[in-house]
Amino acid sequence: MPKLWNETIEAHRLAVRDAILDTAAALVIERGLLAVTMSRIAEDAGIGRATLYKYFPDVEAILLAWHERQIGDHLARLADVGSRPGEPGTRLEAVLEAYALITHESHGRHDAGLGAFLHRGDHVAHARHQLHDMVRDLLVEGARTGDFRADVAPDELAGYCLHALAAAGGLRSKAAVRRLVTVTLAGLRPPH
Repeated sequence: MPKLWNETIEAHRLAVRDAILDTAAALVIERGLLAVTMSRIAEDAGIGRATLYKYFPDVEAILLAWHERQIGDHLARLADVGSRPGEPGTRLEAVLEAYALITHESHGRHDAGLGAFLHRGDHVAHARHQLHDMVRDLLVEGARTGDFRADVAPDELAGYCLHALAAAGGLRSKAAVRRLVTVTLAGLRPPH
């Protein structure tokens, strides 16, 4: 019985935390960063201010936790795509397309100040490193099968891919994003 009780309490805590994060993000999108207060988050989340302060000390901490969760979700999605059965070239193409689409869809969702604030944390650098390693590992696999060039270091090629696909944030359509992925993949093919 105590184990079930602890699991129930933990599930409740996670649900409250998620409600806080979702509420804060919605308020920032709706009203702007400077208009969001702890009182408003508590009210819209349907919890007391004292409860809110048990979870987070301020709005900044809430938004950083929300962003960390978003990045974690994106990395999990990319890892899932990259670990599916299939040839390394097909898997890398799927990862790069998913990454480019995430970049495309995320662009313009926040004002510049909020974007700069959210991307300053260590969690962003850590996520970039994980993504770089994921792409590099697929490139190593693909070089072994002859799908990708072996005359350039996999770390350099991974950097090339991620920098090239950062441009997806400024593209107007998903079709343009897919064309960018195609062009990026062309640079990975072995020279003839």
